[in-house]
Amino acid sequence: MRGEAKEIAVGAVALSSLLLVLGFFQAGRTHAAGRATGYEISATFNRIDGLFPGDPVRLGGIRVGTVAKAELDANHRARLTMRLDSGIKLPEDTAAAIHTDGLFGSKFVVLLVGGDDAVIKPGGAITHTQDALIVSELLDLIIAEGRAARAKATPKEGTRP
Repeated sequence: MRGEAKEIAVGAVALSSLLLVLGFFQAGRTHAAGRATGYEISATFNRIDGLFPGDPVRLGGIRVGTVAKAELDANHRARLTMRLDSGIKLPEDTAAAIHTDGLFGSKFVVLLVGGDDAVIKPGGAITHTQDALIVSELLDLIIAEGRAARAKATPKEGTRP
């Protein structure tokens, strides 16, 4: 009888854990669906490496929207559609840049607010953009600079240090 009680207790804990996890997922989906209100704007970049729909859009370090869609335009450039919270009004000279959370972290869009009085309307576009920085290209540049500095600092044969 004692073993049977343990099995029932373990089963109850497992079932409770499963229901708790499912509840968190459902709450997250409901929260995301509630955030679906707002409006969409777009921005075109040369490259958006590592940025995907669902990634955050930030203004002043605060999440104000998400990337809704990423696609190629007629000129083979990356066009992002971003869904912003309805209370966010952006001047027409706002810029968008793609940043990385840390050295190897996830990507997100940063909005850099301009000073124009006119605001971007729903369905409008941000025209000033800065592409994603590719970490491997940055590391290659740093390594090349280090090698050049080392070659400059190393005395050549026949010269005095």
